[in-house]
Amino acid sequence: MLQQLNNMVSEERNPNSKQIDLMDSQGILRLINNEDKKVPLAVEHCIKPMSEAVDMIVDAFNKGGRLIYMGAGTSGRLGVLDAVECPPTFSISPEQVIGIIAGGEKAIYKAVEGAEDSLVLGQKDLEAIEFNDNDILVGIAASGRTPYVIGALDYANKIGAKTVCVVCNEDSEMTKHANIVICPIVGPEVLTGSTRLKSGTAQKLVLNMLSTASMIRTGKSYENLMVDVNASNKKLYMRAIRIVMQATECDADTAEQALKKTSFKVKLAILHILTGVEPKQGELTLLQNKGFLRSSVEALNS
Repeated sequence: MLQQLNNMVSEERNPNSKQIDLMDSQGILRLINNEDKKVPLAVEHCIKPMSEAVDMIVDAFNKGGRLIYMGAGTSGRLGVLDAVECPPTFSISPEQVIGIIAGGEKAIYKAVEGAEDSLVLGQKDLEAIEFNDNDILVGIAASGRTPYVIGALDYANKIGAKTVCVVCNEDSEMTKHANIVICPIVGPEVLTGSTRLKSGTAQKLVLNMLSTASMIRTGKSYENLMVDVNASNKKLYMRAIRIVMQATECDADTAEQALKKTSFKVKLAILHILTGVEPKQGELTLLQNKGFLRSSVEALNS
């Protein structure tokens, strides 16, 4: 175990922060900020494997499959965070993107000691959600050595599902257990081994990009607008009105009336304003165009 830690870049001491305990508040913050600037550059080097992962996620969605994130500690929480934000943003079922953390839901708020050390618990958690070969598993671990995630990846591979790992240490154990490896190398942390810092930020960026790109690729945007947003509260209702206004260049009253007519479905409201189509026919057109609003507008206008 000690030898493994010695070989991890995420566990190395950062030479830039060895005097951090002598700095004032502004000095500490500037140092952290300067280190954080390295993160998006590290993620940039991972665009190719990330694009391959997005293609696999889109293929899974098109087959009725699900995107499953799995991790322990910070990595698990980041997966849960990305998963729970997808339904209100894209109006998908909570079952389409699922975040699983070692130790269960209580581990989101308080560490569950030992849960991440089990090779079999990850498989059991996948079996509990009836994980199958149409699904795709994204295992997340900054260290790249978490047994809980490795066990889950092995099970997913065994049943023929596609697998991805998001790690921050090159050639770590998890990279041997996934079809696609996403490995942003962010270097040593400001506080040695505190991978909730740069490593966690890199993981958050990667997960944001995977889910957002996959949703766009499955028709969840029109231009750069969130046209499948679920207007479930006052803020999101106002956002829906604004999205309809931006997509159609109409006024607020027109947008609100269209939303009311279409049961507050933004895509249908935009389609109605741009083409004059009634909601029922609009739903059929969207279905025929696999949910893509742009092609639906073009089909009706042609």
